[in-house]
Amino acid sequence: MTVRQLSLPELAAGCARLGIRQVGLWREPVRAYGVAETSALVRDAGLRVTTLCRGGFLTAVDADARAAALADNRRAVDEAAALGTDTLVLVSGGLPAGAKDLGAARERVADALMELAPYAGDHGVRLAVEPLHPMYASDRCVVSTLTQALDLAERFPAHQVGVAVDTYHVWWDDRAPAEIARAGASGRIHTFQLADWTTPLPEGVLTGRGRLGDGAIDLRAWTSHVAAAGYTGPIEVELFNEDLWARDGQEVLTETAERFLQHVVG
Repeated sequence: MTVRQLSLPELAAGCARLGIRQVGLWREPVRAYGVAETSALVRDAGLRVTTLCRGGFLTAVDADARAAALADNRRAVDEAAALGTDTLVLVSGGLPAGAKDLGAARERVADALMELAPYAGDHGVRLAVEPLHPMYASDRCVVSTLTQALDLAERFPAHQVGVAVDTYHVWWDDRAPAEIARAGASGRIHTFQLADWTTPLPEGVLTGRGRLGDGAIDLRAWTSHVAAAGYTGPIEVELFNEDLWARDGQEVLTETAERFLQHVVG
């Protein structure tokens, strides 16, 4: 998503040029290109798919909407398995129209996971519940903290459900370091993502993620928290940023890799 202006073949070529051997993919471009075709593309480029994003949106009250969401999430699991990744990132969904009960909405997410977790496990795919910053609670994600995400995940075996840790969404929460340790102790950190926090936020707030090193987040500290919790998996950079999307994608890819080395690795 950081370089969504690139086609999948262009992305694969850019990763090969930079020596990047792993890539996180989003469902929309994968489905547009073809799941089987994408699988062959990344394999031939020597790439491994770290995660597929995203499933979720599981808070519907209406029975037909709920059934449609569950069916779509099963398709997402199938797509992840076909791409060779063991992790599907879930964004839980916001409050249904007219609803105000966040707790009830989270319980509907738990109910949906009761059906989806065994299906995912049978396909060798882990569900990574991603908490989003509280500004998204009404329309996008009723799970706002790692505490809430882990409370959901711990109802299920770790090989079925864990969490996604994204610095953009958790950096403000002083409980998050302890929750990272809690997640690591049970093997539930299924992916770790980086983005920086810059203000002012753009209208709509969805595309406000800052380039690494441009904002207020101590990226090295958060990377250390995750490492101390025992996480040894890939680190993804996920930037929703209109300014980046308006630039040459290969240039953005190169710059992002350089900034990762500068501001994260050191």
